[in-house]
Amino acid sequence: MGIKKLLTFFLVWRILLFIFLFFALYYLPLQKNFLGGGLENYLEKPYLWAWANFDGEHFLAIAKEGYRPLTYFFFPVYPILTRLFAGLIGGSFYSYLVSGLFLSHSAFFIGLMGLVRLIRLDYKGNIVFLTIILVLLFPTSFYFASVYSESLFLALSVWTFYFARKKRWVLVGLLGAIASATRIVGVALFPALVVEALIQAKEKKTHLFLPIVSSFCVLLGLITYATFLRQDAGDPLAFFNSLNQVFGEQRSQILIFLPQVFYRYIFKILPNINYSYFPVVFSTWFEFLVAVLFGGLGLLGILALRLHHISYGMWLRSGSSRIFELAKIRSSYTVYLVLGYLIPTLTGSFSSLPRYVLILFPGFILMAVYLNKLKSSYRYFFFAILFILLGIATALFVRGYWIA
Repeated sequence: MGIKKLLTFFLVWRILLFIFLFFALYYLPLQKNFLGGGLENYLEKPYLWAWANFDGEHFLAIAKEGYRPLTYFFFPVYPILTRLFAGLIGGSFYSYLVSGLFLSHSAFFIGLMGLVRLIRLDYKGNIVFLTIILVLLFPTSFYFASVYSESLFLALSVWTFYFARKKRWVLVGLLGAIASATRIVGVALFPALVVEALIQAKEKKTHLFLPIVSSFCVLLGLITYATFLRQDAGDPLAFFNSLNQVFGEQRSQILIFLPQVFYRYIFKILPNINYSYFPVVFSTWFEFLVAVLFGGLGLLGILALRLHHISYGMWLRSGSSRIFELAKIRSSYTVYLVLGYLIPTLTGSFSSLPRYVLILFPGFILMAVYLNKLKSSYRYFFFAILFILLGIATALFVRGYWIA
């Protein structure tokens, strides 16, 4: 996939998001509590401020005014860059919005370019195409176009892996450190890169010193932020210890393991939600199904590592059988996928998981590999479902309803 084709897909995706916003403005009632920039700004310029709803407000406030109590959960790199760009175009609150949107869109496209290059190292063009389509059509992909840090982290993580594959380990340490100061899940890059270093040492008989040192450098971003928090808030783990105050009972400061979270959803949360209120029904079931999907992808990745590849017969209605093979991705990708999935669930909730999985690109690669084995009609059906869900999720988000 060339740069022109990728840019075309990117622009079509962005136009689609505007179309979803256009219809939402006319057909969905406005939820006024968490609008980007406040109600007045939103009503004046909804086509811009709608993309700063919910956490976008916090990122803009941090960028403009610095950290305040209960905002430490939001890591610093995205607001720092937003502030830098805003200073170049005037420094007004509106300029911070424009800066954040510019940063998100630019970072997302850079991330897509890196993803294309990374996938090409192992797969043919059709897997590249399917992966990009899956990322763009995933129901929460609108966060890549919003004042959120997902786009920046995707770019950092993808290029970190790409440079690791190319053995440019100094850049790996630099980008990885920035990534771990962008989102907490950046720490998952550390063990994944160690595994990548071990793979390369085994395959190419290379020295481990620089790769291992660079992998450890990934942690410097988080350590730097924790040092700042110790001085500013008196608690180096303020980003974690304030979870209850920020998110209420949805998140726990006591680590809760994945089976417990599934148990809570199946037996406590899903049976007791208000089924007469569509936004809550949609968001709750959506986060549960995303948890099942990416949990399944992680499990398939682990099984493929253990068994290299397994074939078994699948009985079809026609009475014939076909062979299904476990798709194997690179071990370092599997480590990142599994840890990146597990870290958010340790708070005891799948809330926001549909957004958190956006940066787990190995999951999208795995989906692409499996979709590539299916008939085109099945692929089109799956894409149609994603498209519909993307439209619903985008419309709800831009009108002030919680999605992730």
